[in-house]
Amino acid sequence: MSAERPAAAADTAQGASPPPGLDAAWAHPLLSRMMRGRRDRQRLDQRHPWLLDTAVVVIVVCITLPDLLWGSGNAPFGGRDSRDQLPFGVLCAFAAALVIPLWWRRRAPAVTYFVIALVSLAQWSLGIWLSAGISALIALYTLARHGSLRLLGWAGALAATEAALAVFVLVPVEHPLLGLFFLLGTATAAIAVGLTLRIRQMYLAALEDRARSLEIEHDQRARLTAAAERSRVAREMHDIVGHNLSVMVGVADGAATLATNRNEQSAEALRILADTGRQAMSELRRVLGVLREGQDGTRMLSPQPGIRDLEALLARVRAAGLRVTYRTVGDLDSLSSGVQLTVYRIVQEALTNTLKHAGTGSAAEVTVTADAGTVRIRVADSGLPPGLPVGAVSGPRTGLDDSGHGLVGIRQRAAMYSGSVTIGPRETGHGWIVDVALDVPALSASGDHLP
Repeated sequence: MSAERPAAAADTAQGASPPPGLDAAWAHPLLSRMMRGRRDRQRLDQRHPWLLDTAVVVIVVCITLPDLLWGSGNAPFGGRDSRDQLPFGVLCAFAAALVIPLWWRRRAPAVTYFVIALVSLAQWSLGIWLSAGISALIALYTLARHGSLRLLGWAGALAATEAALAVFVLVPVEHPLLGLFFLLGTATAAIAVGLTLRIRQMYLAALEDRARSLEIEHDQRARLTAAAERSRVAREMHDIVGHNLSVMVGVADGAATLATNRNEQSAEALRILADTGRQAMSELRRVLGVLREGQDGTRMLSPQPGIRDLEALLARVRAAGLRVTYRTVGDLDSLSSGVQLTVYRIVQEALTNTLKHAGTGSAAEVTVTADAGTVRIRVADSGLPPGLPVGAVSGPRTGLDDSGHGLVGIRQRAAMYSGSVTIGPRETGHGWIVDVALDVPALSASGDHLP
């Protein structure tokens, strides 16, 4: 994550409703500096992993050398230790044994601590105190921060036991209780600091992971929203443009037939117009396919049609040559705008399907009924005119139009209102029927949304 990630994560989190305290945590300047410093140290440690370990060893050596060279032998809690009775080389060996394991403290924290603890116990058994014993605290801190928590418990118990043995049994001191309190306090502080930094590191890692998750969630939500919007726009374009093109093609075919019967010169031009319309419909299907997979978030802001617009729709269909009868039952004006739009689109698609597959020589019956919380739309046509083979107009009907957006769209719209759909040949054997029943519990003009 970059240095600007906390602010970006906060912005991302606003759209995904994160926990209330997360934004404030990201915005806090102290946390930002901590994360920036942590990243800098991590990068340096990844490039030169030996640098920090070497620095710790050098610091401890610098603390130890004055005690080895000029130490007076006074014990830290009163009295004198036994260093005067031991050769200088032995003291140096003990100091080296306490300091050198720190080189591996992060790679093997448990082993490092237990080795240093064993060396410390050995030096105390000889009655000496070395300032290199600070290595035990560093190793204990490292175990608390990077090692196993189960082993940390054993290490804490071992540290307490060794401290008690040192002040009460192994090394003569004048103030054993003060010595025990000091040793236990420093060991506890080392463990506490290690655990605190470990928890802080886990917390920062959790915040970074949370920020990444929020970014991914935000991107996914944006893509899903865009996909849903593209699908809706594509469906609306198919319903509107596809229907109008079908009417135009039907009118052009009818005019071409009439011009041919009258031996007029415009017949060829009208046939070209009809063929061009069919080609435009084919291109429209391709464009809608791209639109469903592309990136377009345009909303349709024009008023959506309703029940009252069915008369204009039927007038255009009749002008194309299809005989349509229309009947309504119930108070359709009280239906919500969303239900009215659904009814309109279902009728539009069913009549477009009739024009496409049965042609202008057939007839259709449209019935819309609203009763007892149910809206029923029934569109039935008479099928192909006598004498025309199946598929003479636009191919045989199979329950789905060629584009896959028409009758499938009817089922999708009906599913929004838990409706049932029946699409197929009529029982009489002639014609096609689209029968949709919508479950509309409250027939009111409010409380619904446009699909």
